[in-house]
Amino acid sequence: MATDTQRPRPGAAILRTALRRNIGAMIAGTVLMGLYQAAETAFPIALGLIVEHTMQDRSLGSLGVSIGSLAVIITTVSLSWRFGMRVLQKANTTEAHRWRVQVAACGLQPVARDVDGLKSGEILTIATEDADQTADIIEVVPLLVSSLVAVVVAAVALSLADIRLGLLVIVGTVGILSILAVMSQRIGSSTQEQQAKVARAGAKVADLIIGLRPLHGFGGNHAAFGSYRRVSTDAKRQAITVAKVNGAYAGTALALNAVLAAAVSLTAGWLAFGGQISIGELVMAVGLAQFIMEPLKMFSEMPKYVMIARASAERMALVLSAPPVTVPGPERPAPGGDLEVDGVRHGTLRGLKFTVAAGEFVAIAPYQPRAAADLVAVLAVNAAPPAYEGVVRLGGQELVDLSVEAVREHMLVNPYDAEIFGGTLRTNIDPSGSSRTLPEAVEASMLTDVVALHRDGLDYAVRDRGANLSGGQRQRLSLARALAADTDVLVLHNPTTAVDAVTEQLIARNIAKLRRGRTTLVITSSPALLDAADRVLVLDEGVITAEDTHRNLLAGDEEYCLAVAR
Repeated sequence: MATDTQRPRPGAAILRTALRRNIGAMIAGTVLMGLYQAAETAFPIALGLIVEHTMQDRSLGSLGVSIGSLAVIITTVSLSWRFGMRVLQKANTTEAHRWRVQVAACGLQPVARDVDGLKSGEILTIATEDADQTADIIEVVPLLVSSLVAVVVAAVALSLADIRLGLLVIVGTVGILSILAVMSQRIGSSTQEQQAKVARAGAKVADLIIGLRPLHGFGGNHAAFGSYRRVSTDAKRQAITVAKVNGAYAGTALALNAVLAAAVSLTAGWLAFGGQISIGELVMAVGLAQFIMEPLKMFSEMPKYVMIARASAERMALVLSAPPVTVPGPERPAPGGDLEVDGVRHGTLRGLKFTVAAGEFVAIAPYQPRAAADLVAVLAVNAAPPAYEGVVRLGGQELVDLSVEAVREHMLVNPYDAEIFGGTLRTNIDPSGSSRTLPEAVEASMLTDVVALHRDGLDYAVRDRGANLSGGQRQRLSLARALAADTDVLVLHNPTTAVDAVTEQLIARNIAKLRRGRTTLVITSSPALLDAADRVLVLDEGVITAEDTHRNLLAGDEEYCLAVAR
């Protein structure tokens, strides 16, 4: 607890960072918005002076000077507001973009940080709504200062007419802000809870969208929708609570501001009736009393926005300040190297050991699907080295000594449920546009019929998640992308489960041909792929229990024959 007390709060540190790197824009915005508020305040003062002098002198020259002065004030109000808000909103938008990029960068590298159980949907909410609300602090501070300028100018002008009017404005403003500061604390805590519940609802709906097809398959969609309804209802209730708190805050602020304006107007009327101020000063006081409600309203709302920004910054800190799961090493694997799994214990894996030599095509036949998923998680670095026992070596280097980027450049692990993105067939296969083996990958994955089916060929538009493709087409598109990457080591997990037997045979032969001389590991129960491999490893109860060619295992291992024969 002592350490937490001494260490700056991450949310506060994020807000300080946002303010520090936008100090120039904030100074310029504060000057322009302060000029706007001063000119707004000058308008009722000018009207009072016109009544005080022009109407008494009844001089056309004085009237012309007064009209010119009003024109200058109106022009100043228009230009200072326009350029002040332009400066502040540009800085706000730029800062929100910076935080979105930082949060997204952490979300795209899940092994790099422990994000305390946050799901991708929650991180998405943090990267959008919370980033925007945190950046709002850049506008809040200048508007707060400029509103203060308006209140001070009004108080000084009223004090020149009668010191009691100026003191009334100052004391009233302090009282209003004291009351609203207490109320803003409730807004901050309620908003933070609402943001967390909305983020959980976003994560839940993201999970539903991803798993909608399998949910329909076994009839679990109604239960899943019910689960989302409960989470969404919690978010709705909290949103209503926040709306009530905000409504009470806004209503209280408006009522207090109106009371202060009325008090200033009545006091000025009483002083004018007693002959203590002139008619021109009365006009000025009444005008300022009406005008001051706007900056007071803005001034009184600023604590609320500060608390919202702070709550959002605290949520961003959950991602940005999360400790690293593992510290990546600086090494890079040797090109074209082998893959070695030595005594790995993770999930259902029980001291798994095997080696794939450089240039070898090896297949693993898992008897339990969970064991295959656990192995894929380890090889894809979705489970960082501290999360499992044992060692994985790539090109002679332990994964713990390699950066995640180096691992993924050298070894591509293509899961059975790889995502398909909105775009075209070409951009899905070769996102960077740099593949030298794109035609060969299309042919090897048997995606040629899909390309030939459409007039646009590889430029055929693909909807988000491949909604306009069949299951087999999506799987072959994913395989083509993996093959087009042409990495030194390629790991494929069930790459042909959604294609027919004839196509599967052709794909197996094509992979073996295209990957000849490159290290390839296929985790599958497909007889065609097992037969195309140089050797087959049987994965049973988390360990390798047999090793031979597919045909020898079929001839001599009855359990293997039952597991893979179709």
